[in-house]
Amino acid sequence: MPKGSELLVAALENEGVERIFGIPGEENLDVVEAIRTSSIELVLTRHEQAAAFMAATYGRLTGKPGVCISTLGPGALNLSTGAAYALLGAMPMIMITGQKGVLSSRQARFQVVDVVASMKPLTKLSRQIVSPSIIPTLVREAFRIAQEERPGPVHLELPEDIAAEESLPVSMVPPHPAELPVANAEALDRAAELIRHAKRPLIMLGAAASRPRSTSDLANFVIRTGIPYFTTQMGKGTVPGGTELYIGTAALSERDYVHEAIERADLIVTIGHDTIEKPPFIMGKTGPQVVHVGYQPATVEQVYFPQAEVIGDIGPSLKLLADRLEGQLPDAKALLPLRSGILERVAARAQEDRFTPQRIVHDVRAVMPPDGIVALDNGMYKIWFARNYRTQVANTLLLDNALATMGAGLPSAMTASLLYPHRRVMAVCGDGGFMMNSQELETAVRLKLNLVILVLEDGAYGMIRWKQAVDAFPDYGMTFANPDFVTYAEAYGAKGHRVERIDNFAPTLEQAFSEGGIHLVLIPVDYSENKRVLVDELSKRLPVLPEQTA
Repeated sequence: MPKGSELLVAALENEGVERIFGIPGEENLDVVEAIRTSSIELVLTRHEQAAAFMAATYGRLTGKPGVCISTLGPGALNLSTGAAYALLGAMPMIMITGQKGVLSSRQARFQVVDVVASMKPLTKLSRQIVSPSIIPTLVREAFRIAQEERPGPVHLELPEDIAAEESLPVSMVPPHPAELPVANAEALDRAAELIRHAKRPLIMLGAAASRPRSTSDLANFVIRTGIPYFTTQMGKGTVPGGTELYIGTAALSERDYVHEAIERADLIVTIGHDTIEKPPFIMGKTGPQVVHVGYQPATVEQVYFPQAEVIGDIGPSLKLLADRLEGQLPDAKALLPLRSGILERVAARAQEDRFTPQRIVHDVRAVMPPDGIVALDNGMYKIWFARNYRTQVANTLLLDNALATMGAGLPSAMTASLLYPHRRVMAVCGDGGFMMNSQELETAVRLKLNLVILVLEDGAYGMIRWKQAVDAFPDYGMTFANPDFVTYAEAYGAKGHRVERIDNFAPTLEQAFSEGGIHLVLIPVDYSENKRVLVDELSKRLPVLPEQTA
């Protein structure tokens, strides 16, 4: 008769799971043994947080839930940040944690934390498994919930005595595709009427537009309507960034150059906007009307309250909307003349002879092919990559503008390298964020990945230090000392490179990619541009109107 642990692993195989990320513990040794004799690979990490980031990124890139595992108590709680990362970022993920036996308590309350309760605010579902016989059904339900819109994490807790308990054979529940409905005709007609009457229309592509299932239909909608578009940070790449209709990325909430177009628009069609992202623009009492196109109804916020909604499967719904609009929008390109000026000013000074953010982004773009993947950690450089890095393929700039946690860049890049071993993959981390999960260098080396890790060194928590200065606070509590990063990488078996001249930067990256394996490339970063561009220059561009702050 099969054990509960064997039924769990069989149910995971039934869902097509190929890898499980994590760290085992005493309470899930039965599960680990079942994995050993299955078709599933256990990817052992050095910290549970990194395992959760890797599983979430698997879900983000494939649309199928990534799976991570931990023991009880401290191990399970270490998944919490990854759970929030997946919940806010809409990444399907399954977390499986161990627990002491529930039929007896031979160790009393040792290490026992109510993980199910702690995970409920951070997941779509958090359940304890109390009987082996329900495992196939519960696993099927967990995967369904994790994948359905809005995607996110699900937590299952398997106590060690339930994992070891034998059960009568239980049939697996076969997965089936879940097709989403398209928007209804009345909503499409209402949206089409608003768009037809717009004199200065604009399209915005948001986080949900980057779902793997949607991107080709998005491109067709933009081409068929001829309306210029901009993207949020997490919506980059959903339509080829090289198209002549791309007008920029909203890396800030207001005042940036792309906001010249946003402020002049009389109607914005937001496609896949999720208000978990830092606002790409701020709605006020006056300003453009907004048509919300999404898998789910809009979440009404103080800064976002659309006047019309088109709810359903985004791709097919956009096709039906384009059928109603194609050839009927004489003013579609009214805002397009602003494009060249916006993009030229954003790209200004990108080839200066110093380690400015603009030059760093320029050189990274130069060595990355169109399908190359750059995974960003969180720091000041994220704003610059969002503004300046042009994408041509969806999900090739992986950044987190939802939870915006530090420490996710390296694990995310590792998953991308696992999934796409023949594509160039780069992690970009600040020295602060890199050290939060730098132990995963050992994991990357052990897995024989091909990965370049770019570390930008300024010896400080740079983004917060910048905001501290902008808010006129004294410089305090933000600086630190670093190890010798080159030696640090080499201690793990990776190759380390220190670049001291900007003209050696791109050649060093190119050499690292050509050699293969794990390479850490260390460069200094000159953040003097933060104030010059993002404060002084943009503050002169256009005053914020009073109603925009409502």
